[in-house]
This record gives sequence, structure tokens and C-alpha cells, in this order.
Amino acid sequence: MESTSLERLESHQVKSADATISYWTRGEGPPIVLLHPFPSNHEFWAAIAQSLSTRYRVILPDLRGHGDSGLGEGPALMEKHAADLSHVMDDAEVGRAPLIGVSIGGYVLFEFWRRYRGRVAALGLWNSKAPADSSEARVGRLQAANDVLERGTEPFFESMIPRLLAKSTCETRPDLVDGALRMMRRMSPEDVAMVQRGMAQRPDSVETLKTINVPTLIVTGDEDILTGISEAQLMQQRISGSRLKVIPKAGHYSAWERPVDATTILRQFLAEL
Repeated sequence: MESTSLERLESHQVKSADATISYWTRGEGPPIVLLHPFPSNHEFWAAIAQSLSTRYRVILPDLRGHGDSGLGEGPALMEKHAADLSHVMDDAEVGRAPLIGVSIGGYVLFEFWRRYRGRVAALGLWNSKAPADSSEARVGRLQAANDVLERGTEPFFESMIPRLLAKSTCETRPDLVDGALRMMRRMSPEDVAMVQRGMAQRPDSVETLKTINVPTLIVTGDEDILTGISEAQLMQQRISGSRLKVIPKAGHYSAWERPVDATTILRQFLAEL
């Protein structure tokens, strides 16, 4: 990650209920909003934002509890994230835009669609999934939340790397591994715990899929072991007219691992809108 790609971002803050949400902008032109995955922040998109900003005004929020954004009180529920996004768009003077979300960013966009669909020009659902957590997954999340409060975040972050990044990335790109850990370490134990508890409570969005009637791009990595191709295909089958792209040699953080491929896919999708 080139530091210059971060230095040219313009920072902003907006109050949203009980939290202050930070976001960054770069470029001029039609707006596009990019939401990062857990447990990272806006830096996840920095290389892609640098490229897109020659044609678009790129808006990069830090989700509640991530990066420079506050956590507020209690679990970071999807309804809170969706309201935060509406406040960011208001502050950035964006009425309607394409919205792209990775993993938890996708969960936020499902909630945003249910509440503010008039503000959605197009959707990008990257390395995400529509179903709520299974009871087993929910128990695992809540246990992880308790563990970080007791033991700190480092064991959790270290355990997440082989789940978030492709095996090929872990073996050949130590810089991307280090960068992912650097983003993660911006989160406190309470941040991680409350974001996990919020995800554990997220509603099922499978029925929401058939209501989506804007251009929709679904992207996954061929080595994504957390959501993967089966979850992407479920979304594609139920969102009318949606298209599916698979990034090779990429895991759950596909846009971070393969920014050139991700930028090409995103540029093509945006150009056709």
C-alpha cells in the first residue's frame, strides 16, 4: 500500500446518534461509496480508490467501531450501520449512488436497502452472504467476542488471517498480511466484541434478495472459505439481472488481495450504469 494513496484522501467526520463516524473522499465526478469488511477500515480500499478517483468521487467510510469511527453504546447493529451510512451520504451531499460493500459491508447494504432503497443507484456485494448466522455460527461469534475482552485482540487477529486471506496470498504476499494486521489493530477489544455481537444479531436477508431491482454486481474470491462461490451463487440466483464475478487467487479480502482485478471489475460495472 503506497502511503501517497492514503495521503491524498480528504478526511471528514459526521455525528450519527451516539457515535462520530469518520469518512474519506477522493476525486471528483459521480459519487461511489465503498464499505470495507470486518475487522479493517477505509484503508482496505485505498489502492482501488486511487484508481477510481480519476473518474469518480470515491467515498470511504470507517464503519462504526472500525478505524477512526466511534463505537457508541452496545452492539453495532445493522440498523445503526445503515443510519450511519445515511448520515455520511447526507454530509457528503450525496442523494443517490452506487454502494459497494465487502462482507459486513454487504450486511449493512441489505439493511440500507430495506430502509433507504431510494438512495441506492446500484449495489456491489463482495465476499458477503445473505443468510443470518446459523445458531452454531452465532455461538462462535459471541464466544469470540467474550474471548477478545478477556485475552485481548491479538490472538483473534492472528487466527483470522488464514480465514480472510487466500492461502496463495499468505504464502506469497507478506506485505498484504502485514497490512491486514495493521488495519485490524486499530480496533480495541470492545470494538471487536460489539461489532461481533452486532453481526450475530443481524437479520436474515435471503427474502430481501428478490426485492433488489437495481443493477447488482456480486464478487467473490475463488479461495474465500468464509462466504465463497456457493453464497455468491445464491445471491445471483435471487437478484434479478445480477452478475457474478470470481477473482482468482483471492480469499475473503479479494479486493485487498487483488486490487488490479477488483478495479477492472468495478470500473466495468460502473461504466455500464
